[in-house]
Formats: sequence, C-alpha cells, structure tokens
Amino acid sequence: MKQETKQLSELTLLVLYLSGWEEDCRTDPGRSIRRAWKGHPFEVLNELDEKELITQHPKSKSIVFTEAGKTIAKELMEKYLG
Repeated sequence: MKQETKQLSELTLLVLYLSGWEEDCRTDPGRSIRRAWKGHPFEVLNELDEKELITQHPKSKSIVFTEAGKTIAKELMEKYLG
C-alpha cells in the first residue's frame, strides 16, 4: 500500500470517528455502538470494511465502528492530534 493511500485510510477512519456518535444497537438492546455518516470516498470506506474496522450496509447512509476500528481510531487521534 502506498504511503498516501495508507494516510488517507487512517485519516478517513479518524474523521469518521471524530464526527461520529454513540447510540444503542438496534439488534442488541443495551449495547452501545459508534456510528458515523458515509460522506467519504467509497473506495476508502470499502477498504476499512474489508479490514473489519467498520461495517456498512448498502442501503444505509452511515457506518458502524467495530471494536477494532474504535481502538485504532483512538490510537490515530494520539498519532495525529497528540
């Protein structure tokens, strides 16, 4: 993976996390999930989905963070935002 592509992926994950929100899971009441809008390049979103950092559904306009995605996003906050 080229460095620019890796950085775009990392920064997209970070922006998704920073612009997201917590809500109750519709399929598992009592469990909280982090959700964000899909307003980012689909090729990057698809890559993050393939890496199991987010989940997305074709009919949904938002994504859901996996536990791994939330962990990495928090690490990226430290890396890029100090």
